[in-house]
Amino acid sequence: MGGATLGPYGVIGYVFIIIALARILAEIFERIGYPGFLGEISAGLFLGIVLTSMPKEELNLLAEFGIFFLMMYAGLELTPEEVHIGGKKSIPLYILTYALMTFVTLPFTNYTLSHENIIVGAILSVASAPIVLRLSRFFGDDFLHVALSYAVISEIGAIVSLYILVNFEVSHLSYIGLIMELVKDGIFLGTLFGINYLLNVKHKALIIKGLRSLKSDEAVFGLVMVLSTSIALLSEMIGLHFSIGAFVVGLLLHSDLIGTKQYRRVHTIISGVTYGIFAPIFFAWRGINFETEFSMEVVYFFILVYILRILLTMGFTWGKDPRKTIVRASGVASFGVLGLLVGEIGYEYGVLSEHLYALASLASILGMFISTSIGRFISKNNS
Repeated sequence: MGGATLGPYGVIGYVFIIIALARILAEIFERIGYPGFLGEISAGLFLGIVLTSMPKEELNLLAEFGIFFLMMYAGLELTPEEVHIGGKKSIPLYILTYALMTFVTLPFTNYTLSHENIIVGAILSVASAPIVLRLSRFFGDDFLHVALSYAVISEIGAIVSLYILVNFEVSHLSYIGLIMELVKDGIFLGTLFGINYLLNVKHKALIIKGLRSLKSDEAVFGLVMVLSTSIALLSEMIGLHFSIGAFVVGLLLHSDLIGTKQYRRVHTIISGVTYGIFAPIFFAWRGINFETEFSMEVVYFFILVYILRILLTMGFTWGKDPRKTIVRASGVASFGVLGLLVGEIGYEYGVLSEHLYALASLASILGMFISTSIGRFISKNNS
């Protein structure tokens, strides 16, 4: 591979620039009350303008490691029980939100329902888990599980919707073939959770004892990586995105199965690798690849979408404290950086037009900033 392909700095040079600026802006954003990942995206937006000859293939590979570790970490933050409990409220809200967001995109496809509406509807229904966690003190423990479950379900829903439609449109699957894909995916996930249940019931003590026998953190990390990459590879092979497998592994490695001490050990290692190296690259890369169009049509569309999501979520979360209700709604209506990834993949595969890709991308960016600003404003005036 020639030097021209790698740009003037080489891969390591670009990685250093990206991580350094991303972490600096992340720290600045944290100090002014915003989640650090918004600073990392902002670093990417700036670098996308300044650096025009980056080695895209190599950096995109590193960014994919970012989504891999982020989804595994998201799984570690939840337990299957929490997803089950929170899902009772979050799934109906997600279904309604998804249907509404798909409906409002119909004017952009001449009022004809197509795969584009379904993909953009999925993107516009996503919630950002980092923003939910940032605003969690306003939620209360009862709603935090619901909000986090919504964020995870919406992110997985967006990725699964995209890959199903890519298989349907690009691979020209029949409707029977599409149903078989869904059945195959369901069997795969059901098998993983079934194995987890059996291990948790019959072999938990053996697993905890085996992990305790590992003398170094490197051995623990290596074992987790073998497991997670194997499941991620299987996930990719059956037609799901590899990040779904990574999330499931994180979800299954809960403290009930591997023990509290070993869970903390795994959590610390994955957290350091994720947020110290790969997450800044992933978030910055989403900013570098950000494409949109600025027009009054786009602005009006975003305002409509955001208001609809806020009102719908407020209807589900209404309580005695109006401020708490608004913050809850803004947390769930925070869109998410994963929407940028889904839009980017959809555009690359040709199942999403440039216009709708631009609309979804801008909504994702603005939604994250506005939801955080609402939470920050109410927090400041409430103190």
